[in-house]
Amino acid sequence: MRTIHWLGAGLSSIPGIRRLAAKNFKLIVWNRTLSKAEKSIDHVKSEQVKAQKYDFIDLEKQIKENDIVVSQLSANMHLEIAKLCILKKSHFVTTSYTSPEIKKLNSEAKKNNLVILNEVGLDPGIDHFFTHLLVNDLKEKNYQDLSVSYHSYCGGIPALANDFKYKFSWSPVGVIKALNSEAKFIENFVENSKTPYKYIKNYSINNETFEAYPNRDSLPYIDQYMFPKSWKIEEFIRGTLRLEGWGRAWSEIFEILNKKDSDLDEKIVKKSDELWNSYQYKKNEEDRVVLWVKLEAKQENRVMWSKYYHIDEKGTGENTAMAKLVSITLSGAIELMIQNKIPTGIQSSISDKNNIDYLFNILFENSIKIIHQ
Repeated sequence: MRTIHWLGAGLSSIPGIRRLAAKNFKLIVWNRTLSKAEKSIDHVKSEQVKAQKYDFIDLEKQIKENDIVVSQLSANMHLEIAKLCILKKSHFVTTSYTSPEIKKLNSEAKKNNLVILNEVGLDPGIDHFFTHLLVNDLKEKNYQDLSVSYHSYCGGIPALANDFKYKFSWSPVGVIKALNSEAKFIENFVENSKTPYKYIKNYSINNETFEAYPNRDSLPYIDQYMFPKSWKIEEFIRGTLRLEGWGRAWSEIFEILNKKDSDLDEKIVKKSDELWNSYQYKKNEEDRVVLWVKLEAKQENRVMWSKYYHIDEKGTGENTAMAKLVSITLSGAIELMIQNKIPTGIQSSISDKNNIDYLFNILFENSIKIIHQ
């Protein structure tokens, strides 16, 4: 029997780990702090499921051919682990974005019949699933001369709004730095590049007003989602949702970023420490995740077709909304790998409808509601 090596037993991993452990897969949970790994499986009484202190050399010794290695470690560690997987002829999966360096492993992975699967969490992950279904649905209509607008927004936010309009589950450094990274998107048929915190707009979802900003480079996803070349793209944006009033609450942080001082990194770290002390989630405090993916098509400015998918989930403790949506989805993707349902090579998420339906059923079984209209 192959072994699943799950690396990282942080908050966003626990529901997925426990789901796989309950199914009695052969599972080793690795974590730098052994007690965290042990706690993630403390409800399971099975010799098939074990916890181990993470060490790369120990991992290298234990990985066997055809095992599956799941990395919930920092994204900058994925490449080394993926290369190890190819060396050991084992498979690799993560919820992180597919990096250019990971993509370069495609030929080696295919040559060895290995799956290197990325972007199978929440965002990226479920957002991709929704998009593929919407695009395929619109294609089946065979409309001609279309202009299309695509919006994909996701946000992890406090269920109960506070003065800062946000709370942290882990270090704020990454969140702050992401606000200063150029985002690319299409608006009014024109490609745009903006600094996220300088391009905050109100965005309404089911009569609730959020604030939204573009995130990362959206443009490569036009091809990944297989938009037909005949579609004229009026809007294409992948972005982040925040509570109304977030921009005002974060104005001091925006001022720090705007000054572009030579010691900016040091200032971000200092501010991050302050924010962590003041605005981290308390034990059993409820969080909320909102995901909204919409595709709309027009002919001569008349809406011909418009559909969306929507998740609005809450959670607490070890079953936060974020943890459930990320790691339960990931655990389902691992099952698809075990069933040989994922093509070999580098894969950026999952696009096959049957596989997506399989993952949706897992979410439904875990009481996660998906709204489609």
